[in-house]
Amino acid sequence: MEYSAHGRYVIEQQDNILLVDAQGPFNEVTAEQYHHDIKILTEKMTGEPWGSLITFRGNSVFTPEAEQQLRETAQYRQKRGMIAIAVVILNSAYADMQQMQLQRIYHDCKIDFHVFSDSDSASNWLNDFIEQANLLNNKQQKKSRVN
Repeated sequence: MEYSAHGRYVIEQQDNILLVDAQGPFNEVTAEQYHHDIKILTEKMTGEPWGSLITFRGNSVFTPEAEQQLRETAQYRQKRGMIAIAVVILNSAYADMQQMQLQRIYHDCKIDFHVFSDSDSASNWLNDFIEQANLLNNKQQKKSRVN
């Protein structure tokens, strides 16, 4: 039996942030396509630490299979230099369930993430987090050059 995709998303890169605008619910077909699209975009990210700002619109819950695929996608992004994820959940009757699913995914991957109710706060947090990571990396590089 073949399943059709449920949910949709748009992904774009802005400097060291991967922006995702998603509307669910999501099944494994959509999650697999998302993983494929993420792989293509993450190849273009620089060697510097980067983050994702993901906005979920509506009731974006995941099937168990989609949740597992999203875990693999998060691990892939992490291996490619992603250090944090800011999540915005808008207009959802199931925000608590979505947040629980995301916590399972990102905690399993040991990725720093935070959930917000507006994009500006999410963007500020993510930019600050990446800036701090870059400062720490620069200090460590200078220290290793001295030693």
